[in-house]
Amino acid sequence: MTPLSPVGRLAATVDRLSREVRAAQAEAEGRALIELAKGILVARLGCGPAQAARQLAELAEQSQVTPLEFAVDVINQAARDRMSEVTDAFLAATAAAEAERSEEGEQPSAESAAVRLRAAESGALAADDTQAVADALLEQALRPLGAVAVAIWAAGSDGSLTLAGSAGFSAAEATRWRYVPPDVATVARRGLTERSGQWITSLARTGLPSVGRHQHPEGGRVAVPAGTGGRIHGVLEIAWPGPLPAQPPQVVRQVEALAELCAHTLETYTPPHGAGLEPRVLPDAAELMDLADGLHDPALVLVPHLDAAGHLADFRIQHVNNRFLDPAGRPRAVVGGALLLEAYPMAAGDSELFRSVERVYATGESFRARRMNLTALVDQVPLSAIADISISRHGNAVLLIWRIEDETARLASLLQHAQRLGRIGGFEENLLTGEITWNGQLFDLYGRPQTSTPVPLEQLASHAHPDDAVPIGRFLRTLLHHRRPASAAFRLQRPDGVTRHVRVVAEPVLDTDDRLLVVRGAYQDISAQHWTEVALAATRDQLAHTEQQSIERARLTLQLQHAIMPPAQTPLRVPDLQVAVRYRPAETEQLVGGDWYDAVMLPNRMVLLCVGDVAGHGIEAATSMVVLRNALRGLAVTGAGPGQLLSWLNIVAHHLTGGVTATAVCGLYDPVRRTLRWARAGHLPPVLVRGPEAKPLPLVRGMLLGAVAEAAYEEDEVQLAAQDTLLMYTDGLIERRDRSVEESLAQLLSTARSHPTTLDQHLDRLLTYSRSDTDDDTCLVGIRVG
Repeated sequence: MTPLSPVGRLAATVDRLSREVRAAQAEAEGRALIELAKGILVARLGCGPAQAARQLAELAEQSQVTPLEFAVDVINQAARDRMSEVTDAFLAATAAAEAERSEEGEQPSAESAAVRLRAAESGALAADDTQAVADALLEQALRPLGAVAVAIWAAGSDGSLTLAGSAGFSAAEATRWRYVPPDVATVARRGLTERSGQWITSLARTGLPSVGRHQHPEGGRVAVPAGTGGRIHGVLEIAWPGPLPAQPPQVVRQVEALAELCAHTLETYTPPHGAGLEPRVLPDAAELMDLADGLHDPALVLVPHLDAAGHLADFRIQHVNNRFLDPAGRPRAVVGGALLLEAYPMAAGDSELFRSVERVYATGESFRARRMNLTALVDQVPLSAIADISISRHGNAVLLIWRIEDETARLASLLQHAQRLGRIGGFEENLLTGEITWNGQLFDLYGRPQTSTPVPLEQLASHAHPDDAVPIGRFLRTLLHHRRPASAAFRLQRPDGVTRHVRVVAEPVLDTDDRLLVVRGAYQDISAQHWTEVALAATRDQLAHTEQQSIERARLTLQLQHAIMPPAQTPLRVPDLQVAVRYRPAETEQLVGGDWYDAVMLPNRMVLLCVGDVAGHGIEAATSMVVLRNALRGLAVTGAGPGQLLSWLNIVAHHLTGGVTATAVCGLYDPVRRTLRWARAGHLPPVLVRGPEAKPLPLVRGMLLGAVAEAAYEEDEVQLAAQDTLLMYTDGLIERRDRSVEESLAQLLSTARSHPTTLDQHLDRLLTYSRSDTDDDTCLVGIRVG
C-alpha cells in the first residue's frame, strides 16, 4: 500500500474515530437491551442482577449466539407484543438483502435483524424528539429492507401536516417540506386518509408530490397512518431508491408496527411556532437546490458549518443533484448531509479544494480550475479522479460543480459523435473465419436492423446500382487481389427503396507471411455532398446564363441611351445665347436609368430646354425615357406653352407607357425678348446665377407625370439679363443618402456662385464638385445670355 501523506494520515484518523463513535452508539443501544433482558430474568428467576447476568451469558454461550441476540430473544418471548409478531417477517425480509450485500463483498453485520429491530424500538422509545426516532428507524430497521429515507409527519387538527422528523433527506429538502397546508394532495396525505396506507411502486407514475422527489424520482414510497388506541397522530413515510414491488403481508405488518412506534412519540409532539416559516437551513441553499438540479454536471450545495465559538470550521453538504458522481462510487445518500471534510478528508491536501471553497465563500469571487485531483478516502484507501472544478457563491451558500474526466469514455464519445455527424459506419471482415463486424451507424446507413446479417464485401455489387458495377469491381480487385488500400463511390440501394450515394474506404491487414487476414474500412454517406455538388453545378450554369443576360441587357440599354443622347452633343447655335448640356451616366452599368435632357430650336425660333427623370432603372426606364423625350419634341412643334406641353406629356406617361411616372422641367426661351417661360412636373426648379448670387426660381405647382390621368401645370416667366446663367438638372447631381434635399441644394448654390469664363467650364465644375452619392444618372442643361 502506498504510504499516506500527513493529510492522508489525518483523514484516516478522522475516519477511524467516526467508526469508533458509531460503534460506541451501537454498543450503548445494545447495553440497554441487555439490561432489559436481565430485568426480565430477575423477575422470572427470582435472582439478583449479577446472577441474572451470569445466567444470560451462559445461556447465550449454550445457544451459540451473542449475549445481545439472546437478550432480544428473551425480550421477544416475554413481550408477546406487536414487535414480536413481526420479528420473523423482518428476519425473512432482510435475509435476501444480507445475502446480496455479502455477494457484493460487504461484510455482513455482526448483529442479527432481530437485534436491529429491537434496537430501533429501544432508540425510538428512548428518543426525546421525533428527529431522533426517524434516525433510529432508518438506521436500525429500514436500511436492511433497502429503504434510503424516512419521514415522520404530525397531523394537525386543521388537516395540515408538519414534518416532525426525517432521515435520509437533505436538510434543505426537509426545510421545504417543513409544513404542508390542509387539502394539499401529497403521498403522506393519501396515507393519512386511507386506513390501509399508500403502497406506491414508483413515485413518478402517480404524479403526487412528496419530500425528496428530486432525490428519488423513480423510487417506491410507503405512507401508513401512525396511531394508537384508535386515534391517528400522523403518518410514517418511507422512501426506496428504485421501484418497489408488491410486499408480502408480513412486511406490511412490520411497517405498521414501526408506524405504531412513531405514534407514541407523536402523542406528545407539539409543532414549533410557525413550523412552516422557520427554516433550519439558509434560504439561499434552498433556492440553490433548484439551480443545482437543473445542471448537467455533478453539483453540491454547501453551507457554512460553524464551531462552538462561531468560527467557520467546515461546510455541510446540504444537497447533491441527481447527476452526482462520487470518486469512490458512493451513493448520493452517503454524501448528502455530511461535512465536506468528513466526506472528502483529502480535500484539505494538495488539491486545495477546501481552501478554494473557503476563499470563494470569503471573497465572493468565483473559482475555476481544470484537471484538479479529487480524492475520496474509503477504508483508508485513497480513490482519486481528475475533475474540472467550478465554485461560486450565491448568497450565503456555495455551489460546487465538478466534471469527472473519463478519458476513455470521452474519446469513445467523441469518436461516436464524429461518426454520427459524418454519417460514417465502420466494419471489419475476417476473410479466414467469415466473421463480419459492423457498428450501429453502418446498419443505419444500409437501412437494415442491427439483428440482421452484415453484407460481405464480395456481395457489395448486389446492393448497389447496376451502373456502378465497374467501380465496385475495380475497388474489390485492388483491395482483395492486389492487397492495397482502395476506395470507391457508388449508389447504395437499400431494402426500403431509398438510394444513397456512398463512399467506401478499406485497407487490408496482412499476417507475417503476407497473407490477407482481415479487411477494415468505413462507409460514408455522401448523398448530401453529391446533391450539393449537383445543385451547385446547376446554380453555376444558371448564374452564368443570368450574368450573360444581365450583360446583354446593360449593353442594349447603354446603346439605346447613347443613340438618344450621344456623349458628344452638337452645340446649339442661337444668337446672343450659349447652350451647353452634360450627361453623366451611372457608374454601375446595372443602374442605367431614365434621366434625359433636350435643347432644340423650334420652328417658331423658340428654344426648347428640358430635363426629366423616369422612375426606375434598366431597359424599361430607358425605353420610357425615349418615349417621353420624343413625345415632348413632337408636342413642342405645336407652339403650345410649357404648362400645356407638360399636361399633354402627362397623358402620354399615364396612358401610353404602361403607367410610368417621371419628373420634368420644361422651358421655352424667347431670344428676342430674353425671357424664359417654364413649368415643372414634380421636379426641382431651375437655378438662376446672376452676378455673385445663385438662387432657385420660385416654385410653381405641378405634380409628377403619369400619376393621374389629367393634370394642370402652372407657368412662370423670368426676364434674363446679359451674363445671366440658368441651370436645369436632375436629382443625380445633388442627391445624398445622409442629408436632406435642402442641404444638398444649398451646397449646389454655393458651388454655382463661382463664375468661370465659359459656360462649359461652369457645367464641368458643377459635375466635378457634385457631392451626390446615390450612383444615379445626371443630366445638366445650362444657358448663358450674351
